[in-house]
This record gives sequence, structure tokens and C-alpha cells, in this order.
Amino acid sequence: MTINQTAPRGVIDWDSFSIGQGNSVALNNGSGATLNRVTGGSLSMILGSLTSSGSVYLINPQGIVVGASGTIATAGRFVASTLDTKDDEFMKGGSLTLRGNSAAEIVNLGRIGSSGGDVFLIANSEVINLGRIEAPKGSVELAAGQSVLLQDSSTSRQVFVQTGSQGTVTNVGALDAAQISLQAADGNVFALSGNHSAIRANGTATRDGHVWLVADQGTVDMEGSFTAKNADGTGGTVDTSASTLAADPLGATVGAAKWNVTTPSSTLTQALGIAVTNSLGAGTSVNVNTTQGDIEVGTNLQWSSNASLKLNAFGSIAVDQGVTIGNRGGGNLTLRADTTGIDNKGSVTNNGTIDWSHGTGIVSALYDMNGKYAPGTVLANRAWAPAAGSGLLTQITGYQLVNSFGDLQDVSRDLGGNYALGKDIAAGSVTPIGDLTTPFSGQFDGMGHSINGLSFASLYSSVDGSPLPSGLFGVIGDTGVVRNLNISGSSESIDNRTYTMAPAGLLAGLNRGHIANTFASGSLFSFDEMDLGGLVGLNTGLIERSAAAVNVTGRQSYMGGLVGQNDGTIAQCYSTGAVEGMLHPSVPAGLVGVNTGTIEQSFATGQVTGDWQVTPYIGAITSSNSGTVTADNYWNVQTTGVPDGGGAPAGNGLTTAQMSRAASFAGWDFSANGAWAMPAGASHPVLRWQLANGAPGQ
Repeated sequence: MTINQTAPRGVIDWDSFSIGQGNSVALNNGSGATLNRVTGGSLSMILGSLTSSGSVYLINPQGIVVGASGTIATAGRFVASTLDTKDDEFMKGGSLTLRGNSAAEIVNLGRIGSSGGDVFLIANSEVINLGRIEAPKGSVELAAGQSVLLQDSSTSRQVFVQTGSQGTVTNVGALDAAQISLQAADGNVFALSGNHSAIRANGTATRDGHVWLVADQGTVDMEGSFTAKNADGTGGTVDTSASTLAADPLGATVGAAKWNVTTPSSTLTQALGIAVTNSLGAGTSVNVNTTQGDIEVGTNLQWSSNASLKLNAFGSIAVDQGVTIGNRGGGNLTLRADTTGIDNKGSVTNNGTIDWSHGTGIVSALYDMNGKYAPGTVLANRAWAPAAGSGLLTQITGYQLVNSFGDLQDVSRDLGGNYALGKDIAAGSVTPIGDLTTPFSGQFDGMGHSINGLSFASLYSSVDGSPLPSGLFGVIGDTGVVRNLNISGSSESIDNRTYTMAPAGLLAGLNRGHIANTFASGSLFSFDEMDLGGLVGLNTGLIERSAAAVNVTGRQSYMGGLVGQNDGTIAQCYSTGAVEGMLHPSVPAGLVGVNTGTIEQSFATGQVTGDWQVTPYIGAITSSNSGTVTADNYWNVQTTGVPDGGGAPAGNGLTTAQMSRAASFAGWDFSANGAWAMPAGASHPVLRWQLANGAPGQ
């Protein structure tokens, strides 16, 4: 049979629709779509061939079976469902809602393929694939539910169960597509692919390779091989979300960049442990997440690869006695209690052994400030060294979680502790953490999170009234470390009542320690004499791979977009904020107001201005320099008007056109491992770590 359709969309009601073995039906519908609805009392048996130049929807409440000899091949989407939809909804295109309570099944024993679209099998009761389904440019999605939303998306999932039916989705065959989803909201998902019948999501230019196995209120059973890769060959993602995971041995191996397992609570038994370690050993990083309860590790988890394991518990984490978690590669381990950051007293208790004595990765245990940390037996690698620019001090570290503004202020109770920001938090007016007498001497790891809305005013000594260092941290001590943190805020009325210099910056007034991978944005204003910097007021320690987009305004101050005065080391940093000096003897500069230390591999792009009394050389990376100056300092003579580069040869002043060419910067390393990069279309070089980290303000 040949069916010709000239309209973009069409609906055909059939008394019955089946194709015998050796027979064929061809739908010539261009690039359009045809809805075939069976209104009679018999199921549809596809034992022959069904082809289409466009999309085909086959709806039969009595069930649909594609036999072993059956083949379905469409250029567009193929949808088989026991649920029905309205004609007018289908004819207008766009999102489609399918509803029904049929007890019939959708079964594929043959081969279903879409060369340019997707394949969706949707039933209220049960969907079973024992054959092969392919959609190399789209999605294969199998779903069980009473009400299902079908959307158009070129990048992600398209089938969403809105009302469950306790139905079941079972795959024992082969699934091969850009993205794959098996979904039974309150039923069960059985993903039982064998070695020769794998589930493979290979991705396209617009779709990342992604597999979803979803039974939010039911069970997911995984056995066999699961692969998710992007079109460029990099790893994709497998998401498993269920009320429970099958108690049977999970012989699953996930080959992807990441495998996410989400359940209300989790006990890593031997069965699940085998699947986890198999996947870790294959190079897949595994994240185990709980939404309501704890995580218990009841079996050994040992692997040799660069893959990482994260255990993220809503409540607490416990490693059982006699259990070893160990890695002999570059993989990391994260044990995170109170994963939602609600201060629920989540604790980390290790009754076993954490063995990284032959591993080069790091181990982080994160627990609630009101919880407990029992490190147990931990074995570190004596030859371990932190990665360049990481700011890390120790290979195995326990952190108290900072989940609120109150927690942030409580850091001052133990200035030598180790802290990690559990989530983005909204701050307010802060009392600086640490001072000249008792500086912050611990570790504060932002974990990539942000502190927003920060504000502070000047502080004065209760002894002699002299001004004190101001910022989120007043003073970071010699052993103090702040890393991986984003902050935003302002201070509009810093007012020192004496002419004694006092430093102020959004992150810290005075840094004697180590700051790495930290970014500040906002504004600072000073009425009087001080070291004023967007990130740090006065630096005598190390600041690396950090940046600021802070507008700094002051009078009679040393002012820099990043640091007011540098007596230490600044490496691979940048500033983009505007700096304005209002009155002599202001010293404004793009990066550092006054430098007596070392600045290397750093740049500034913010506008620097001042009135006629301001110290000369407005716009330079530093206005006053008696520290280290190298000959490979370059600047844009057209936009800055700066006559020299802080001691560099006058010939290093470049035009705007020259600034966009890597060849103009003699002595700079633009190699794959070098500090610098020149992205396509860039007006100036950027630091390579900016590209790798997606740094703000680049």
C-alpha cells in the first residue's frame, strides 16, 4: 500500500492497521507528519515493512507489536502509543499530550529506525524492546504513564511522564541513538542489555550523548553495557533516578564521562559496588546522590583510573567497618553530607579505610557545621603534590560546610579551621574574618560557589582608634588559604578617621597567605588614605589565577583594580574594573596601585582616570613600581595614552591591531601548556586558565 499526503499534517482513522510478513506500507508525506489512529478492536501487528519520508504516529489502544520480521524506517519521527491525543492538538504542531489507561502493550521484536528524527514508544501499561531501535540523529525514548507530554527539543529529552500508571519499561534489545531515555515515573525500568545488545547514546552536533533511566517512585534494574559519548568522542552522561535500585546483582558497566545515580537513600551493597567500580575502572566518574536520607558504604570500592567518585548525601555518610575506598590513579573522592545545604547536622563518619597512598587525586570530606567528622583511617600519598595554581595544601581534607550568612560569620569562632562553601549564599554587612592579632589561618574553599551582596564599613581599633583591615577577611595569615570563590559586593563609605594607611578589598584587607582561583565584582569607595584594591587592599603573600571586575574610587589612596599595594607575588591575574583617583596624592592603576613585589603574567583592561593633581601615568598596570619589572610588558598605546609600561621599552607599546596578534608579544608562551592564549576574535591575550575554567570577565 502507498499513501500519498500533500498537506504538512494529516490524520487517518483506521478500523485496523497491520502489515503482514512480506508486505509493505509506504507513507509519502514529504517532510510532514501523519497520525494513524486505530479505532477498531484489534492490535496492530507489524510483520512487514512500514516506511515514511516524514514522521509517522501510530496510535492503537489495543496494543502494537512489531514482529521479528517487521521493520519500520522513517526519515522523521516515529511514535507508537496506546495513548491517544486530540486531532486539533496534533494538527497545530508543537507540544503534544497523550492520555489513556489502556492495559495493552507496545512490543518491538524487530527493527525500528529513524534516519533523521526520533523514535518514541509510549504506553500506559508496558513498553518492551527485544529488538533493535536506532535514531542516530535524534532520541530513542521509551515511556510508561497515563499522561505523557511529548515536546520538540533538539538538545535534550522530549518525553515526560506527567501522570504515572505503575507501568513498566523493559529493554533487552539494542538501543542506538544520540540520546536515550527509559522512563516509568511510578513503575519499574528494566535496562537489561547484554554484551551484544547494548544501550548506546552517541550524540550529535546539537545533542550531547545522554542516557536517562527514570523510575522516580519505582525500581531501576541495570544489567549489561551502557555507553554515552558526544559526537566529538568525549564522554557523555548516564542518569539513573529511582526510588530503589534492583537488589539483584548489577552487572552494569557505564562507559561515559559521568554516571549519576539518584535515590531517596542509598546503601552501596556488593551488587551496586560492582557496577560502580566497573564503571570507575572504565574511566566513568560516578555521582551517588540521595534526596531524603543517608549513604552507607557497605562494600569495598577500589579502582585504578582518573575517574572520580562523589557520594552526595541529603543526610549523613558512613563507611562501614572493614570497608576500603581506594584509588591508584588520578581520581578524586568527595564525601558530601547535607548536600542541599540546609544545616541538618549531616556528618561524615569513616569506620573503614580511605586509601589514596597510591593515588594522585584528592579526597574531600564535607560535613555540616553542626555535624561531626570522624576521619578514621586515611592513607595519603607521601609523594603527592598539589596541582599548579590549585591553592591546595593537603591531599585529604575535612571541611565544615558554610551554607548561610550565619555560618559565614561563625567562621570567626575557629580561625584555623577548614571550610567549604556549600552553596551560593546571600551576604550582608560583614564583620571581617580575622584581624592583625588573630588572622585567618585555615582554609576556605568556595568550591566554585558565590557570596553575593557583601558589604562592609571601616573598622577601628578599640585600643587606639586606628583603622583596621577591612573586607570579607580582615587579615589572611601566613598559613591561610582562600580559593575557588566568587564574591560580589560594595562598600560606599569606607572612612578612615586618621591618615594611618589601612587596607581594604572585597575579599581581604590584608593578605599574607595564599589566594587562588578567586573572583570579585562590585564597587569600592574610600574617602581617605588607604590601600584600596578590588580584590585585596595590601598583599604580602601570593595571589594567583584570580581576577576582579570591581570599580574602585578613592582619594589620597593607593588604588588598583586588583590590589592597592603589592609587596608579595601576583601571578596570572587580571582586572577589568575602572579605577578613579580623585585627589593628590592618589595612586590609581589598572591592576596594582603601588608595587614593591613581583607581578607576572597578568593584565588589566579597566579604564583608569583622575583629576589634574593625581600621580602621573594613569592607566598603567601599576602607577608606582620598585619591584620586579620585565622587558616583556606590553600595553595598548592607542587606548591608554600611557607613555611607558612601567619600565618596559617604549617599543612595547602596541596598536589596537597589534594587540590582537600573538606574534606581537615576544617572550610570551602561547603554546598548549603556556600561560597565554589568543582566542579567535579576541582584542588582546587572555590567560589560558580563563578558558579552561570559564572564568568570569574574560
